[in-house]
Amino acid sequence: MNLNDRRIRDILEYVSIMTVLILIVITGSLFSFRLDLTSDKRHTISAPAREILRSLRDDIYVQVYFDGDMPVGFKRLKRSASAMLEEFRHYSGRKINYLFINPSESEDDQERNRYHVELINKGLNPVNIFEEDDEGGQIEKIIFPGMIVNYNGIELPVNFLKNNQSLSAEQNLLHSIEGLEYELIQAISTISSDTVYRIAFLEGQDEYDEVEVADITLELAKFFTIDRGSIGGQPGILDDYAALVIAGPGSQFEEEDKLVIDQFIMAGGKVLWFVEQVDVNRDSLAMGGSMALFSPLNIEDQLFKYGVRINPVLIQDTDCMIIPVRKGSRNNQPQYLPVPWIYYPLLYTSGFSPVTRNLNKVKGEFVNYIDTVGGDPAIRKQLLLATSPNSRYVSPPRLISLDEFRDPPPEDLFNQSFLPVAVLLEGEFTSLYKNRISAYDGRELADKSRPTKMIVVADGDIIRNDVSIIGNRVTPLPLGQDRYSGQVFGNKDFIVNCLNWLVDDKGIVDLRSREMRIRLLDSERINKERLLWQLMNSAGPILIVALGGLIYSIIRKRKFAVKK
Repeated sequence: MNLNDRRIRDILEYVSIMTVLILIVITGSLFSFRLDLTSDKRHTISAPAREILRSLRDDIYVQVYFDGDMPVGFKRLKRSASAMLEEFRHYSGRKINYLFINPSESEDDQERNRYHVELINKGLNPVNIFEEDDEGGQIEKIIFPGMIVNYNGIELPVNFLKNNQSLSAEQNLLHSIEGLEYELIQAISTISSDTVYRIAFLEGQDEYDEVEVADITLELAKFFTIDRGSIGGQPGILDDYAALVIAGPGSQFEEEDKLVIDQFIMAGGKVLWFVEQVDVNRDSLAMGGSMALFSPLNIEDQLFKYGVRINPVLIQDTDCMIIPVRKGSRNNQPQYLPVPWIYYPLLYTSGFSPVTRNLNKVKGEFVNYIDTVGGDPAIRKQLLLATSPNSRYVSPPRLISLDEFRDPPPEDLFNQSFLPVAVLLEGEFTSLYKNRISAYDGRELADKSRPTKMIVVADGDIIRNDVSIIGNRVTPLPLGQDRYSGQVFGNKDFIVNCLNWLVDDKGIVDLRSREMRIRLLDSERINKERLLWQLMNSAGPILIVALGGLIYSIIRKRKFAVKK
């Protein structure tokens, strides 16, 4: 083969290769696909999320206030949020538009503070972080790990940083990454949905008044339409509601109201029960003590029929709240001592349910505990909240005094572990009135329910927020916040998750079950093999390039060598 023929062949090979590459590029632009090679599928968008994104009719604008200089762990969370939003943008047909904003970018302190206050008023939670400067001092920074989702002028805040104080910072950041898809798709589904579910707070049995549940009502109003009212024995009065919340009743239920609730459940209605059967007057505690008394609500038979029994006892737990107790006075000023109050347990959350996974502990007050009863295979039961491994219970009547901290029970008496406090029930329930009443007020009664759900919590105080009273001004305090230490527990997130799970018909809440593994480096192996890996990372790429060049040179010489 002469030199001209060889050149023509090389040109044809080059043109052929370029043509194939161009065709591949054009074909790739017409078709797109995602391939997730991670073992835990951390980059795969779930089927319910894809369905919601593909059904969007109008554009959604997301402003992420999580930018600027921040520690490495937060930068990883930011990259995950950016990658998730990009995936959402792809599956929505570019209807998701997002922008990262640094809320602390301004050098003017007043302007920066005004911006921060504006974001807080919109519902974003700031986080204070401390970093070392070049001189060894500490610099305090405020970051906002959250976003504002805007759809047709309606805004919804999303806070995606988990802050479980019982976990390490690394674990909290991992759980935040795990929950990104759920937090974002929940907001998008809520804000873009044509259907807004209605939730009813029951009145008529001395339930908590509006100010005592004001904080959770305000939070739930982001997702649902909230109403309050009594049943009054009127059949069908609950038909237009997706769920019923029974928040801390203090007096007995009338049979007519029980029947209406029962038939609401038979029709597929969902109920979130916060009920307890031991009454303790908190106002009397500071005045010498209060008598804990058994206080039945006349719903014991109804709950038993559905599969649970609330035991009228009080839980004592070594993992509990710290409260200030007056121990005397000095210079006419009262002196307070922080002491553990075993009647206010910090309840553990189940890691096996999407309702409670990755939640902070839930604060309880004068808590009862639950037994599951019956063996109906049509009912699935799952534990949501429980006491610590070191707990016990005492029975009423019992005098409770703040002075009990002076002579606490011996530790060996706390020999009960994980007493159930909240239980999830799902399936087909049997009516309490089966074979008892066939009709009421002209309506035929159903004996068996449609597939439905309920959650029973043996503590009404979990949903009750504290109230600050100054003069004539009554201000509800944040739910789950300890008013003395400022620590925030998981009460609010627990209740929001409960109601989202109860009314969820798209499987969104199940996304909270997503789990990612922490892949940490082996510190012992790093110390032993440090030099080897440093050489491989620094000299390895150079050797690979040099070896590739040598092989290419040998092949080229053999290919173009002139035969004699």
